[in-house]
Amino acid sequence: MGNNKPDLKSIQQQLTGAQGGKRAIPPVHLWQPEFCGDMDMQITRDGRWIHEGGEIKRPAMVTLFSTILWREEDNYYLVTPVEKVGIQVEDVPFYFTGLEIETDENGQKLIFTSSTDDVVVASAECPLRVVTDPESGEPSPYLMVRYGMEGRLNRNLFYQLADIAEERDGVFGVQSCGEFFPIS
Repeated sequence: MGNNKPDLKSIQQQLTGAQGGKRAIPPVHLWQPEFCGDMDMQITRDGRWIHEGGEIKRPAMVTLFSTILWREEDNYYLVTPVEKVGIQVEDVPFYFTGLEIETDENGQKLIFTSSTDDVVVASAECPLRVVTDPESGEPSPYLMVRYGMEGRLNRNLFYQLADIAEERDGVFGVQSCGEFFPIS
């Protein structure tokens, strides 16, 4: 990209070509492009994507960009085969808004859907955890998504989990894929 400022259009063009226009999770863990600088982009605590002060209103664009998120330590990037640009994340980059509960002969599965169309099953590989704010006492539930990045569950999903919680050894939690996840 040379000395040009990183921009959304060039990233979108690179992705559409790389993915053939289909939603997929590209192998960003294999890409090692040079850092091109920071972009004026932020993901808010409630999952909104802000670019240059305005919210990105096209869900397909947000979903596309979410597939190339990468985390290194406490920094977040959009990564393509040819460039890596820094973005800001208020809390975590994903925001979960849907929950399906499936039960079969193997037990219960909690299947979460994010605002960027990621579908994640709470499991040993994608654990669910709850962090309680020490000042307010407010719980914040998180679910591992990929590449060390998590998503926060909206309040409604937390209430749904509380409704199905069970007590084990004095701890309230939920079960998914044979794992017990404390929520209190």
